[in-house]
Amino acid sequence: MKRFLMAAAAVSLLAGCAPVVRMKGDAALLDAQAAREKALAGVDHWTLQGRLSVSDGHSGGSGDLDWTQDGDRYAFTMHAPGKSFRLSGGPDGALLEGLDGGPLRGPDAESLTRKALGWEVPLRELRAWVLGLRADSGPAELSFGADRLPSLLQQDGWTVDYREWDTARQPPLPKKVFAGKPPYKVRLSVESWSIR
Repeated sequence: MKRFLMAAAAVSLLAGCAPVVRMKGDAALLDAQAAREKALAGVDHWTLQGRLSVSDGHSGGSGDLDWTQDGDRYAFTMHAPGKSFRLSGGPDGALLEGLDGGPLRGPDAESLTRKALGWEVPLRELRAWVLGLRADSGPAELSFGADRLPSLLQQDGWTVDYREWDTARQPPLPKKVFAGKPPYKVRLSVESWSIR
């Protein structure tokens, strides 16, 4: 009996470590992705709620995230233990509120979060990646999972790993998006989507 339990535990461990299926995009997969991207191309009014964590390899931060995208305008509200902040803006610049020293302004969200928080977050690209789309900032390479949805996206030096999809939606939307560009890591777990 003891041997059986040990064998069952070993099988469970091996099953938990099963490799992620990743396939290069053939014509059918790339056509399906192009159709997803076309269906979502006009979607620029949405809200997501979830958890965000950011790390630079030495330190980082995490908390609850509310992200509202309204065309070219955006608002991120992050609630972390003991503090909260709000990052908002659009083509005319970015505003960071809630940190010591009063509101901070910058030309764009990326440079403002880098300067104020030390975070390297590709916010322009993340806006596309969070929808499971390739950003329009340069060439991208895609791999697909067994569900025929994007599993790995490589673009602008970043690797975007799609760990889970909400397939109840049509077209499906990502639920877990892990992006990395050593030493930087950004992890987003989406709890809810609202698309207007």
